[in-house]
Amino acid sequence: MPHRLWSRIAGTLVETLYPPVCLWCGAPGQAGMDLCPGCARELPLAGPACSRCARPLPATAGPLCGDCLRHPPAFDAARAALCYQWPVDTWIARFKFRGRLNHGRLLARLMARQLLPGATPPDCILPVPLHRRRLAQRGFNQAAELARPLARALQVPLVPDAVHRTRATPPQQTLAADRRRHNLRGAFSVRAGFAPGHVLLVDDVMTTGSTLNELARRLKAAGVRRVEVWVAARA
Repeated sequence: MPHRLWSRIAGTLVETLYPPVCLWCGAPGQAGMDLCPGCARELPLAGPACSRCARPLPATAGPLCGDCLRHPPAFDAARAALCYQWPVDTWIARFKFRGRLNHGRLLARLMARQLLPGATPPDCILPVPLHRRRLAQRGFNQAAELARPLARALQVPLVPDAVHRTRATPPQQTLAADRRRHNLRGAFSVRAGFAPGHVLLVDDVMTTGSTLNELARRLKAAGVRRVEVWVAARA
């Protein structure tokens, strides 16, 4: 039996035995997602935003925010599915720090629903890497969990080992914005010979964008021509 057919049968069996339940209110989910129709209408979806860094902007603003006009980041474009506010911030925290993979599954499906239409497929997808110490503590890389279904949907390779986090750094959320940039200098290395034309970086949250900017800078230095960023939520 073909692999895709087996996957559909397995998915149907799982949903029959464990039907989706809304993570927001506990009602039955919809369309295979852990979200009910009523709560889906209340989601803080990302609206008008800077095309370079995904920072929310007024609907009447131009395509770029002031910061990107003055100091454009190393990545070429960024998109976010959701705004980093309740309940999205709670879902992400439970996913990352409590291992609630069902929360990650919902976030990945919302990313696919919001970001895939009209997207130009990249050559490959790279999840933002964790240092091996933090990966051992957490047991999984949340960015890889979000990136995997997107790679399947776009039918492009997921390359989790192209970039390595070579230095353990303090969590970015514990630092002021100016220190975040310096915290990441020299924290990443790109695998020798890795230089596709178009790379898509995937992560859970973008705040200042320092991590993604440093990764994009290293990828560009290695020969990558275009680096795009997708995140579940933008602060």
